[in-house]
Amino acid sequence: MLLSLVVHTYSLRYWLPATVMLGTAPAYLLSWGAWRLLSTVLPARVYHKLDDRLYCIYQSMVLFFFENYTGVEVVIYGDIPKNKENVIYLSNHQCTADWIIADMLAIRQSALGHVRYVLKDGLKWLPLYGWYFSQHGGAYVKRSAKFNEKAMKKKLLTQTQCGAPMYLVIFPEGTRYNPELKNVIADSQAFASKEGLAILRHTLTPRMKASHIALETMRGHLDAVYDITVAYEGTLKTAGERKPAPSMPEFLCKECPRIHIHFDRVDIKEIPPEPVFFRRWLHERFEIKDRLLTDFYESEDADKICKFPGEGKPSPLNLSKTLPSVVILGGLTLPLLLTENGRKLYVRTWVYGTLLGWLWVNVFP
Repeated sequence: MLLSLVVHTYSLRYWLPATVMLGTAPAYLLSWGAWRLLSTVLPARVYHKLDDRLYCIYQSMVLFFFENYTGVEVVIYGDIPKNKENVIYLSNHQCTADWIIADMLAIRQSALGHVRYVLKDGLKWLPLYGWYFSQHGGAYVKRSAKFNEKAMKKKLLTQTQCGAPMYLVIFPEGTRYNPELKNVIADSQAFASKEGLAILRHTLTPRMKASHIALETMRGHLDAVYDITVAYEGTLKTAGERKPAPSMPEFLCKECPRIHIHFDRVDIKEIPPEPVFFRRWLHERFEIKDRLLTDFYESEDADKICKFPGEGKPSPLNLSKTLPSVVILGGLTLPLLLTENGRKLYVRTWVYGTLLGWLWVNVFP
């Protein structure tokens, strides 16, 4: 019985925040839908401004759970600009929690509402979220020969031509790095060797297509590229081997005590536009990441292990930036759940919103 209680208590760490985050989605979508209808007669710039504000509210609630609730310590190496910029965010990719790291940095720059994603095509099937991410300016992409370059350019141009602020998150590896998937790592290293590129040990070989298209499509709109390297503390075994980074449920179960984020700003003027040179530039950035992660996981100095080189500064997130969003979204959701008509609308939003969203993202990629 005691063991059962412990297991249930542990699972509640995840189910409680997951229920709130998913449970408020219909109320959020209804609020956004009302604004979308009202804004049809307004300039696109006006629509995007409030859409970004609504998205900031929802993602602030998400950060309440992933940062304030878990108590994770965020340690940042490098200086984040105080002013908001139009940027592409390039990061190594290890787990589903990586998406939240982008939010963690964006909120510290007051740019949370401007975060948009380049996502794997399969994620468009997420109920409600898949459709909304597309509406918010996200682009769904397929690999290799199935990559729809035209659709991605169109989506990005739609955003930039109306002056929408841009904080575009891209994971160039495409696939998450998992140290236990030896065959995936071996294939990635074989590809690098075949192409005459340096072999990476703690990341996969980056693919350039999505990053290059985004950069060239929005070059006149962008200020910089944020080169981000992330390491999760607690992912080093006692034997010195690296283990997988925490998934979102594991993260919410407080299995990661500290996140180390190395931040490097690259001015847009320093990035070569030609594909062949851009490919080399991108790989060199990942060589830097690989060295940083090698220092983090393999340093022989006991004082430097599980740290990036340089000075890392803890960056706590004040509750005043996240808790009000929990109250707002909770206040929008409860009236729906407390009345019979509200519950019907709530369920129909999940069902019809999901079906309509699936239709939309397939007809208008």
